[in-house]
Parts: sequence; C-alpha cells; structure tokens
Amino acid sequence: MPVARRVQQIQKSAIHEMTRLSSQYEDVAFLSWAKPTTGTPEHINEAAIAAIRQGLTGGYSQSEGLSLLREEIIKKLKRDNDIQASSRELLVTIGAIEGLAAAVMATIDPGDEVILPSPTYSTHIRQVELASGVPVMVPLLEDQGFRLDLQGIKAAITPRTKAFMYCSPSNPTGTVFPKEALLELAEIALKHDLTVITDEAYEYFVFDGNQHFSIASLPEMKKNAVSCFTFTKTYAMTGWRIGYLHADEEIITQIKKVHIPLAICAPVISQYAAIAALRGPQDCINEFQSHYLKTRDLMCERLDGLAHVFSYVKPAGSYLMFPRVLGEQGNDSFSFCKKLLHEARVSATPGVAFGPTGENHIRLSFCVPEDTVNTAFDRMEKYFGQ
Repeated sequence: MPVARRVQQIQKSAIHEMTRLSSQYEDVAFLSWAKPTTGTPEHINEAAIAAIRQGLTGGYSQSEGLSLLREEIIKKLKRDNDIQASSRELLVTIGAIEGLAAAVMATIDPGDEVILPSPTYSTHIRQVELASGVPVMVPLLEDQGFRLDLQGIKAAITPRTKAFMYCSPSNPTGTVFPKEALLELAEIALKHDLTVITDEAYEYFVFDGNQHFSIASLPEMKKNAVSCFTFTKTYAMTGWRIGYLHADEEIITQIKKVHIPLAICAPVISQYAAIAALRGPQDCINEFQSHYLKTRDLMCERLDGLAHVFSYVKPAGSYLMFPRVLGEQGNDSFSFCKKLLHEARVSATPGVAFGPTGENHIRLSFCVPEDTVNTAFDRMEKYFGQ
C-alpha cells in the first residue's frame, strides 16, 4: 500500500518504543513516562459522573468548545497568565497536542521552516514534518543551563521561516525560559513577522523562585502568538485529553478550519471535567508542585551519587530532567536505554528522541513516588558500580 512520503520520513517514536519494550519486563522502575502517577482529583471525577447522569455528554459541543468552559478559561488566563482573552479567541482542543498540530498546520505551507530549540519535545518536530514543513533546530546552550541561544535563532531565520515553536517549562530539560529572553524573542518575531507557538503544559510547576511567563501577555504579540495549554499536567488529567488554545480571533478562525476535520470537538465529558477543574479547589496544584520539588531534589541527590556516569542541569521547572551520559556509552542513547532496561530493569527515555543535541542524554521523570526514584537509583548504583 502506498504511504505518504511525509509519513515515511518520520522515524518511529523512541519514547513509545521504550514504553513498548518496558511492557515486556516485570518489576520495572519507570522513570520514562511524562505523566502524573497521582489520580485525577475526586471533585473532577464526580463532576464528570454528574454530567453523564444529567445526559449532557452524549452529543457534540460546538467545535470551539462549551461556552461555560471558555468563560472559565478567560478568568484563568487573566489571573495566571496576564492574558486578556475573549471567548472568540479560544479553542478547546484534544489536549495541547491537537491544538499545537492544528496551529502548525494553519501557520505553514509545504517547505516553510519552523525554528525549534534542541533539545525539545519530539512531538513538536513531528508536527512540523507532518505539515510538510522543515524543522530548523537551534541548540540550547547546555553549559549555560540549557539557555535559549537568541543569536543562533536570529542566524537561523531565512525567507522561508514562518514560526518559532517552544515549550517552557521545557520538556525534556526542565528549563524555564526567563521573561527577559522571551521579550527578546518577541522582538525577533515582530521584526520578521513570525508566529510564536507555545506549549505551556508545565506552567504551574516551577521551582527555586523561577516564574513562568506567557509571551502572549505582551499586547504587541497579539497577532503573532498562539498559546497552547492543557489540563493534563496541572490536574493529573492525562487520559481525559483536554486542552485549549488562545490566539487572535483572525488566527483562531483559520486554526478552527484544521481543528474541525481533525476533531470536530474535544470530548464533551472531558470539557465538563475541565469546568470542574477550573471552578473547584486548586489545592491539588500546590500539592503536585510540592511533591515534584521533593522528588526533583531526591533525584538530583541520587544523581550526585552517580557522578561518574551522569552530569546534569538541575531543572527549574516541569517534572523532567535531562542528564548527560558521560563517556562513549552515551553516544547511542537508544542502545543505552535498552541495555539499562534489560540489565537493570530501569526505564528511561533516550535523548535522541528530542532533537540532534539530545543524543548523549536520557530523559528522566520525577512525577513518580519517592520509592520509585530510590528503587531506580538503587538498581543503577548496583549496575554501574557506585
């Protein structure tokens, strides 16, 4: 059967391949999954059950999402992101992922270039490729804490450049791009009339006095920013597949043209759950953040005990970190992770999945119980020899 070239050129996901391989073993210490291991808060579950019992979830919603949910999102964006939004500037999506994909497809034509930092979330790269665009990877400055290379971004711009796409806090590095850097990025975007597409999935999980900054809060970026958010990380709603996108009304009109054939609308039951998430108590966010801070510090402490194997940059946000594997054994991160799984029963994600400068690294997740972190590192200390 003929297969589209744009699909053939996409490599198999190393992230999902490691998940598949890990399922073949018993008693695995999982540090590879970027999903919360806590359950969805009970008041959110109860709201979804109530919506089912009231007969509210069996049909479609309007394609842009329930008006009640969009009104709650408006309040949240103003309160937490300093973004002034109207209902017509919002689109409820199937997680952030579908919103990001629709934004990319609405922004670029075949052959257009999208600049991304490297390393970055692998799905962003694939979304550009599926839109027949060209990902242009600009390395982050690892020796400066995975800082944005703004000069490198300027140098990468060509007449074919249409957009810049990033996530902050970052998957996989845990970097929180500071306001000062994003202000300069905004200047670059405005000068060259580029669209900035943001993935702000980990917006609430920042540590050590760092602050999350939404580039769409800048009034001058109104026509040049598409901001994607999700309930997945904030409220431990991975399986609910619900997120939202904010952009200028003119841009939303175009993105919705992609959203409708891809999705029609986000799952209605998940939209009612999302309303409850925004209206209900927010204590769970603080509880999650406190847990992630504790497990981050534990993971850093355990990595210090394996300094002959790994070096690392302490993540300022998210619940992910991206240690460098020292020596020749890190030159093939996929083989390194498969061997670690087979011989030590520890599941990690190969860094090669996250862009060309991801090689020689692995991604570790600390959104897990402390016991999981300790079990994984006990095994690695035995495997590598402390």
